[in-house]
Amino acid sequence: MSGVESWRGIGAMARASGLTVSALRFYDGAGVLGPAHVDPRSGYRSYAPEQLVVARLVASLRRVGMPLAGIREVLAHRHDPDAVDALLAGHLHRLEQGVAAARRELSTVRDLLAPEETPVTPTTPTTPTTVTVDAPALAAALRTVRFAVGSDPEFPVLHGVLLDVGPEVLTVVATDRYRVAVASVPVLALDGPARSVVVPPDLPAGDGVLRVDDAAVTVGGTAHPLVEGAFPDHRRLLPAPSDRGVAVEAAELRAAVAAGGTRRVAGAQVTVLAVDGAGRLVVGAGHDGVGVNAEFLLEAVDAGGPGPLRLELDGPLAPVALRSADAFSLLMPVRLDEPEAAPTP
Repeated sequence: MSGVESWRGIGAMARASGLTVSALRFYDGAGVLGPAHVDPRSGYRSYAPEQLVVARLVASLRRVGMPLAGIREVLAHRHDPDAVDALLAGHLHRLEQGVAAARRELSTVRDLLAPEETPVTPTTPTTPTTVTVDAPALAAALRTVRFAVGSDPEFPVLHGVLLDVGPEVLTVVATDRYRVAVASVPVLALDGPARSVVVPPDLPAGDGVLRVDDAAVTVGGTAHPLVEGAFPDHRRLLPAPSDRGVAVEAAELRAAVAAGGTRRVAGAQVTVLAVDGAGRLVVGAGHDGVGVNAEFLLEAVDAGGPGPLRLELDGPLAPVALRSADAFSLLMPVRLDEPEAAPTP
């Protein structure tokens, strides 16, 4: 250990490099940057002077969002300028694509955070509408979206469920601004104009015949008053199917979340999702995936039913979509703070 007097402990290395102490421990565990020496008795970590350049390089690359795999490649080729230039150019291209995707998604975020600014246009006709659907299918649709019903007192309209009645499909929607749940039921018969109304989340399905007027929805002879207010336009919130989707089974996804662990971010347990190069879902993917509230994800999984699901990830700034045969959930991503948040088994 020649020149050991110029070596740095982990605290001094953190201050000099711009990485936190927990980040240095994280990168050690990830095999990216380990200390030059660890005292076998005290566990004290020491870094050699030449490692400072590497640590500053790691800090710089992470500030621009390069994933761990990319950092490893840059470090492996750091003495080859052409290879490094190619790696940096590839990352810059992905960032530019991500910014373009983020611009598209920001309209969705605004819709979720400010529902009063993008309301579903209320129907104005006073003629009542009678819609007939399959009662068990309606009951299932209401159960499917109920997990996403809001409770924020500032947005009382989100305490209800939107019924969007069309000539062919009755769409059921709930959102609490952080997630959207949508289910659809085929319309068997429609008498009257199409309508969009907000109803209590515990609306019964009855016999599947709903009479809708300007004040209430009547099911089985009982009138249920409408929830007042302008509901967000769910049609603007739903993205087209992504080519970055992966087929999963509900039980397998639930088990993967449990096995992959969660980390606490902003007061919530968050799991990290990614799709690897072979198109397989990776759960608990360090800091290289999309963070999503684990409770919200599992509720969406349950709402999707026991059949096959399609999980769509379109970058760390885009909502996570979960599709089943008759339902759809959209979950807002959680920003992952660099790697201070430790995994929870």
